[in-house]
Amino acid sequence: MRAQLEKLFNPKSIAAIGASDRKGSVGYVLIRNLLSGSYGGKVYPVNIQHDTIHGRPAFKSIKNVPETVDLVIIATPAETVPEVVEQCGKAGVEAAVILSSGFIEVGGEGSKRFEKIKKIAAKYKIRILGPNCIGFINPLLGLNATFLNQKVLPGRIVLISQSGALGSSVLDWAAEQNVGFSHFVSVGSMIDIGFHDLIDYFGMDSHTSSILIYMESLKDARRFMSAARAFSHSKPIIVLKAGKSLEGAQATLSHTGTLAGNDAAFSAAFHRAGVVRVNTIAQLFHSAQAMAMQPRPDDNRLAIITNAGGPGVLATDFLIHKGGRLAKLSKETIQKLNEVLPADWSKSNPIDILGDATPERYSQALSLALEDRGVDGILVILAPQGISSPDEVARAVGKISHRSRKPILATWMGEKEVQTARDILENEKVPNYRYPESAIEVFLFMCSYTLNQQLLHETPMEIPRSFTPDKAEAQRLIDKALGEERDSLSEAEAKALLATFEIPVIESHLVTSETGAANAAREMGFPVVMKAELNASVHKSDFGGVKYPIHNANQARMAFTELVEAARTHHSDKVVRGVLVEPYTEKRYELIIGARKDPIFGPIILFGMGGVAVEIFLDRNVGLPPLNMALAKGLIEGTKIYQLLKGYRESKGIDLAAIQFVLYKFAYLVMDFPEITEIEINPFAVDEYGGVVLDAKVHLEKPKFNKRRQPYAHLVISPYPAQYSRRVTLKNGQTALLRAIRPEDEPLEAEMFTVLSKETVYFRFFGYVPHVTHELLTRFTQIDYDREMAIIAEIQETPDGPPRMAGVVRLVGDAWNENAEYAIVVADPWQGQGLGSKMTDFSLEIARERDIRKIYASVLSNNEGMIGIFERKGFTFRQEGYDAYYVELDLEKTAAAAEIS
Repeated sequence: MRAQLEKLFNPKSIAAIGASDRKGSVGYVLIRNLLSGSYGGKVYPVNIQHDTIHGRPAFKSIKNVPETVDLVIIATPAETVPEVVEQCGKAGVEAAVILSSGFIEVGGEGSKRFEKIKKIAAKYKIRILGPNCIGFINPLLGLNATFLNQKVLPGRIVLISQSGALGSSVLDWAAEQNVGFSHFVSVGSMIDIGFHDLIDYFGMDSHTSSILIYMESLKDARRFMSAARAFSHSKPIIVLKAGKSLEGAQATLSHTGTLAGNDAAFSAAFHRAGVVRVNTIAQLFHSAQAMAMQPRPDDNRLAIITNAGGPGVLATDFLIHKGGRLAKLSKETIQKLNEVLPADWSKSNPIDILGDATPERYSQALSLALEDRGVDGILVILAPQGISSPDEVARAVGKISHRSRKPILATWMGEKEVQTARDILENEKVPNYRYPESAIEVFLFMCSYTLNQQLLHETPMEIPRSFTPDKAEAQRLIDKALGEERDSLSEAEAKALLATFEIPVIESHLVTSETGAANAAREMGFPVVMKAELNASVHKSDFGGVKYPIHNANQARMAFTELVEAARTHHSDKVVRGVLVEPYTEKRYELIIGARKDPIFGPIILFGMGGVAVEIFLDRNVGLPPLNMALAKGLIEGTKIYQLLKGYRESKGIDLAAIQFVLYKFAYLVMDFPEITEIEINPFAVDEYGGVVLDAKVHLEKPKFNKRRQPYAHLVISPYPAQYSRRVTLKNGQTALLRAIRPEDEPLEAEMFTVLSKETVYFRFFGYVPHVTHELLTRFTQIDYDREMAIIAEIQETPDGPPRMAGVVRLVGDAWNENAEYAIVVADPWQGQGLGSKMTDFSLEIARERDIRKIYASVLSNNEGMIGIFERKGFTFRQEGYDAYYVELDLEKTAAAAEIS
């Protein structure tokens, strides 16, 4: 697949089908752009009506072109495109760009043509960009495969745009701002090539340092998440997502023909993938430039150096308003500044160095502020005042910036007087802005990127105790409701469902008479709460379906009658099953825990302040399953009520780990049962003594896929593959559990490294690893199970002792799951026991199950143990350098040979 994308974006030969001499047509501008640039490859005009185009011989059809071209660009009427694509397939073309419009975006016949092209492309295995797109530009190759007139500067940013018109405008703006690109790509309706393909391709491109995306909709969310998670740690991915408002989403729908999706779901997905989300075009490029020019901040504590008090105050106000923090200077820093600055300097942050500040004064203040450990980044502001030299100060800042490990941003206020200084800052790779607010926005986007990466690579704690849900009982409850053609559970059923996943629910008794109500309340102990129980999920407070507190038996009898009558009056179409009697519970805080099935991202989990005012306070945070304890912690910490939950002033904090565990279990419930379209716990009452579900609602649908074959098809992040687990016996009689690795295994892997000999490390890494860092271990333990698999061998040496990791085998697949690299290490205490062979067998079984075609690895020629394993498993060998072999196992051939035998 990558080879086909390579042909698309770096073609050696191109056929332009629909090339024209008619000025003003798309075909005219396209062939002019292809021929007038510095592109050195072959270009073949194709036009059914003309013998020459732009003075070059033209061909009637792609089949008449004298070679199989790398790339075809199609600019013919929509009704002709399916036949053109068919001809390209027969001619052996592997990559195409369709500029033509008139497909899914117009509906009707256009949608039929769209589906026909998709089938033809699949038949001939053609990768297609478009249709209804502008094309792409590769400035480094001098290739303009679009019908745009803009000149694009070379650079290290790739811009991927779903809107052709916006892409054109952005390129025009970028040229004025001297912003260069490695590529510009217009994706159009994404019949085939989508955002995930482009992230995977440009993530591996050595000429690209940042990936910028203008997105209106998303079709393959799971593959997008997988690609973004794979590369966001090494290359910032910055997204401008349109359709935040309801009106904007509707406009997006009409524009692209694809549902835009809930904006909160997009934000949660971007956060989980380590993607930075911006709100304007200017922020998109400013953020990319800043991250390319400057180091990333560790946190959001900003120091401000200014020669004017007003801009410093305004910058501070904006920083705090946007959630940043003003760095608090240490006593040592203030003392050092006192020694070099005038007596009237501000003595605090913002560091006002006064209107007569010289370049030397700026340099001294900047150098000292950078040394302060409480400072994560610095904004330097200069307001021309006739004394300070904008150019000289810019040079001084640029000189310091070259050796700084913290980001430095600049605001040179004004226009003509500071224009040269801005050019100096640009050349010195110091991001500069006309206004402090723009600089602060960029700083906070940089912080967001850092924070996202830190959260993604945080080592989660183990769950507090073992967790074994009763999935069979949960399935029975759901099947019963769906079998009765109900689309929701009653409150009692909803609570029973939660209880199957060990989520604490309030004690509840269903009664069907006044006497039963009085007796249940008396046995439970007054006061109690009473609720109408129907055979469906309804908002009971809307019709008086809840009564509390009930203090005696007479009140219980009366409440029963009133509740049943109210339910029958307001919900005559529902079955009134009786009344629920529950203890009256008062706890300090009421939370909401919920999930709904988003049409693009599947289940979205919500946490926040609950109770009847939940829609007024709107204190909530959303995330994607699966959750571990660290991710659940982040979900809680992203709300305002977290400040109360952890303890505030005289109030004791609650057991946050217990809430994290509830979220962990709740996430597994919505993961394991795709029948759940919406589930809400409100309130989940909690205090320092624990939490309990007081009310719950569950809405259902029949799964739209085969749940047995694809149990997690509704998720966009692959959950832990518990199915990959088996026990094996070693030659010494020890038993090892082979299972998939978990993020929580980081301590186990760290301990394993302590018993690896230098030789073992050398054999595994082809060199020595001086320090086993947290970053290295998170790379090994926090993996995307969709494109990578790591199986560990866990051994319990004594019944009461901790488990140990005896080895790990890895398969790291490519983005298209065609080929996978194999790697293994067995710790020295367990070498020679047959463990490596058994782990290899297991990994090869998994590879075959996943339809991986080829396994490959590199092995040192003196690693006799591994060479023996590869020989026995049927790998082929090829010399790789003087001291290593490249080995390969073609799983398709071995499978075919096995069938024949």
